[in-house]
Amino acid sequence: MFDYNEYYLKENEPILSDYEKSIEVIKNIMFDTESKEDYGKYFNTLSKFIIMVSDHEKELNDEYFKNNTFQQLKENNYKMYVDILPSNYDTCYGNPSYAVNQFGEDLGEVLTYLYTRVFEYIRFAYQHKIFMMNRVNQLFIKFYNHMMNNDNVSIDELKKYISDDSKEFVEKEVDMYINEMANPERAYLVDMIECDDLTDLRYLFKYGLYISDNEIKIAEYLNSIPKEKVKYMADVMSEGYRVGFIRDNKDISIKSSVSLRYFVGFERVMKEVMTNFEKLNLKSIISIETSTNIEYGHTLTKLQSTSPNKQYYYDHRYDYALYLNEEYCELKTKVYEKYVEKNGKILYAQGGPALLEGFGEKPFYPKSKKECIRLNDEQTKLERVYLLKNKKILSKYFSNETYSFTYISYPIPEIGDQFEDIFDATIDVNTLDVDLYEKIQQKIIDTLDQGEYVHVKGKGTNKTDILVKLHELKNPEKETNFHNCLADVNIPLGEVYTSPTLKGTNGTLFVEEVFLAGYKYNNLEITFKDGFIDTYTCTNFDDPEANKKYMYENLIFPNETLPIGEFAIGTNTTAYVMAHKYNIENILPILITEKTGPHFAIGDTCFSWGEDIPVFNDDGKEIIARDNEKSILRKTNINEAYTGKHTDITIPYSGLASIDVITKDKERIGIIKDGRFILQGTEELNKALDEA
Repeated sequence: MFDYNEYYLKENEPILSDYEKSIEVIKNIMFDTESKEDYGKYFNTLSKFIIMVSDHEKELNDEYFKNNTFQQLKENNYKMYVDILPSNYDTCYGNPSYAVNQFGEDLGEVLTYLYTRVFEYIRFAYQHKIFMMNRVNQLFIKFYNHMMNNDNVSIDELKKYISDDSKEFVEKEVDMYINEMANPERAYLVDMIECDDLTDLRYLFKYGLYISDNEIKIAEYLNSIPKEKVKYMADVMSEGYRVGFIRDNKDISIKSSVSLRYFVGFERVMKEVMTNFEKLNLKSIISIETSTNIEYGHTLTKLQSTSPNKQYYYDHRYDYALYLNEEYCELKTKVYEKYVEKNGKILYAQGGPALLEGFGEKPFYPKSKKECIRLNDEQTKLERVYLLKNKKILSKYFSNETYSFTYISYPIPEIGDQFEDIFDATIDVNTLDVDLYEKIQQKIIDTLDQGEYVHVKGKGTNKTDILVKLHELKNPEKETNFHNCLADVNIPLGEVYTSPTLKGTNGTLFVEEVFLAGYKYNNLEITFKDGFIDTYTCTNFDDPEANKKYMYENLIFPNETLPIGEFAIGTNTTAYVMAHKYNIENILPILITEKTGPHFAIGDTCFSWGEDIPVFNDDGKEIIARDNEKSILRKTNINEAYTGKHTDITIPYSGLASIDVITKDKERIGIIKDGRFILQGTEELNKALDEA
C-alpha cells in the first residue's frame, strides 16, 4: 500500500536539504525567543508549533498507527488543534481580534494571516508534503528576520513577502489541485478504506483532520449495526448516482472514476459504496483539499469532519485579499488553463462527485469582526471574473453535459441522545417509494403547467406573499416547466422545481427562523422586484445595518444583488414530520429541508452551466425552464450570466396559508391550503402529517 511519501518524492527530494536547514533555523528562533514578549512571544509560539509538527511528520507511517494506542493518537490529534479551540481562541494569534489588539491593525492583520499559513502545517505533514512545509518555513523566517532585525517594521515589505510567495507557488498548487481532484492513482485514502481494519478506529487519525466524538461515535455505531443495513445505505447512494446519469440521458460508460466526499467516520458505508462503483467500472477518488489560495470554482475533493472552531475559519475566509490583484489572477488563470489541458483526459473521465453529508452539529452563530481581512470592491469584481474564467476553462473537460452527482445526508452523534432513532428515521426518509412519489408529483406538475403564475402566501407570523412568473409553454404536449425530482442526484426524493421568469416575479419571502450554510437568520425577509433581490433584512442584531451587512456578506457577496434561480414545492412530508418529532428543524441539512415545503433559491438556476443540455421527465416532456433573463446573458457576456451562488430558502408547511396556480384566465387552482395538500391526487402526502 502506497503512502503519501510515494506521491510527493519528486517534489520533496530537491528541497530536503533546504528544509532541514530551515528547521534548524526555526529551532534557534524557538530558543532565542523563549523568554521574550511582543513579537518574540509570537514567533516563539509559532516556532514551537512548527517544530512539533515537523517532528511528528517524521514518525507518520504505518508503524506509528500500529504502535500507538487509540488514546495516544487521540491525545496527539488534540495537541495539534488545541490552540484554535474555542476555549483558547480569545488569546490565539489566529484570532484577528487578538492579533490586532496585540500588534495594531496593519501588523496584526499580516501576523494573523501568517498564523493560518503555519497552521496548515498539520495537513501538509500528514500528506508528507515537505515541499509545502518548506514553503511555510521560508515565509516564516522572512517575517522573523525582518521584524526582529529592523527598528522600523515595514508592513509593505511583509505584504510583499506574502504576495511573492503566493505567485511563486501558483504552478505547484494548481498542479497539485488538479491531480488530487481527478487522478485515481492518488489512492492512499482509497487503499486505507479497502485494506484497513475499520473496527480498529485508529485509522481515523490517518487523515490529519480534527477528530472529535462525532467521528469516533459514528464509526463505532456503524461497526455495531448489521452489515446488511450498511450495505443498504451504500446501495441507495451508488444507485442514486447511476440513475442520475440515466434520468439526464448521460452515458456513464464513458466515465472511469468518481470523486467521493463524506463525513469522516462513515468509512464502513463508503467501503461498500466503492465496491458498488467498481461494478460500474468506476475507480474511487478520495482526497483532502490542501489549496491555500482561492477556490477554483469547484470543490470536488473536500472531506467533511467536525470543525475544531468554525469561528476561526469564518474569520479567515477572505485572507487571500492580502495578495489578490489583477497580476495574480492573470497568472493563476494562465497556469490553471495549462494544467487543465495537461490533465484533460483524467478530468473528462471523472463522472462527478458522490457525497455523503453528516448533519446534526450545533448551530453556528458567527461573530462579525472588524479586524478580519476583507475584499475591497475592486477585488470583489476581480474575483468574480476570475472564478467565471476558471469555471469555463474547467468545463471544457469537466462539463454538465457529461458528468452527474449524487448527494445524501445522515445524522451524526452530536445531534443528541436520540441519534440512533433519528438515524433510522433518516434511512426511511431517504428510501421512500419512488414510483408513488413520481405519480403524485406529476399531478402537481400537470397543474403547475396550466399556470402563468404561482402565488405563495404565508400565514400567521409568516409574511411571505410572492407571485412567481412561469415560462410560457409553446407546446404543452411536449414541454413542461417543472422537473420531477426523485431519489437520484438529490436524495431524498420529494420536490418539483423550475427556473422562474424573472420579469413578473415580485413579492416578499419571509422565514421566521432559518439556517443557511450553517448560519442562523431570525425573521429573514427579502423582497423581490422583477425577480431580483430589492431589499433584505433580518433581526439577528439590534442594529438594522448590522443585519443587512450580515445578510450581504453571507448570502449575496460578492454580487450586488441576486436573482431567484429556482422555485420548488417540496413534497416530503415524512421528512417534515421527522424534523418536528425530534425537534431538529434547525439542524437539518438543506438537502432534506428543501423537500419539506416550498423553497426559493437565490442565485443561479439548477441548470447553470448546462442550460443547453435537454432535460426530460419520465413522461417524455422536456423541461424548458432552464434559463432566465440572467443566465441567458452567457450568450453575449458570460461574466454577467452567473453569480456563483445558489442558496435554498424553505418555508415550512406550517407557515403556509396557500400555494395557488393562477392561469392566464385568472383561475386559481389550489395545491396547498393551511399547510396541507389539497390538489386531487396528492392526498397521500397528508398521511404522514395525520400520523404525526
